[in-house]
Amino acid sequence: MYVGRFVIVGPEIGAYRVSSRSFPHRQAVDRDGTVTIEPTPDAPPSDNPYISYNGLRVTENGAVVGNGSHVDPIAEKLQLGYPARDALAEPLLALDFEKDDYDTPRIAGIVGLDDDSTAEDAVIGTVRRDALLVEEVTEPTLVATYENDSPEAFDFEAGDAAGAAREAYDLDFEHAVCAAGVAVDGDGFETAIVNE
Repeated sequence: MYVGRFVIVGPEIGAYRVSSRSFPHRQAVDRDGTVTIEPTPDAPPSDNPYISYNGLRVTENGAVVGNGSHVDPIAEKLQLGYPARDALAEPLLALDFEKDDYDTPRIAGIVGLDDDSTAEDAVIGTVRRDALLVEEVTEPTLVATYENDSPEAFDFEAGDAAGAAREAYDLDFEHAVCAAGVAVDGDGFETAIVNE
C-alpha cells in the first residue's frame, strides 16, 4: 500500500519517512540536530517547492518531525515557549495543505516535550483540504499524507533514534526513499537517518 510520507510519534520517540513515486531521488542529511530532506546529487532538476525542507528539528523544548516547510515555524514557536498544541496547530493552519496536484496534507509531530508542556507526552497533527487535526498522544501514533491521513495508534517498537529511522524505513509501505528518527536521550535528543 502507498501511504506517501508519514510521521510516527510517541512519548519519547519519533520518525519521519519519505515515500515517493514522483521524486524518489532524495536523501536525508543530518545537520547536527536538524535533518534536511534534499535531492540526491544525481536527481533530475526540479522547480517543485515541496521536495527540499527540514524534516526534523530539535529544540530545547521538543523535537519536531514533519513533511515540509512547516517544520521550521513549528520548531520556532516551540522554542519560544508556545504550548505544543499551539506550536503545531498555528503553522499547519497558516500554511494549509500543499497546493500540488494531489492537495497533499501537511503532517507533523512533536516528541520529548519538556515538563512545562500542556501535552500529555507528544502531539501529532495534519492539515488536509477538509480538516485540521491536532491530537495529544501517549502511545506511538501514525499519520500519513495518503490513506492513513488521520492520526491513529500504530505498533512501533523502536527504542532509540537509529531504531526509529530503520523501523520507519523498513515498514511495509511502498516506495521508501529515506527516513529520520529522533529519541529522547537524557536531557537532550539523539537523531539518526537511513538512506538507501
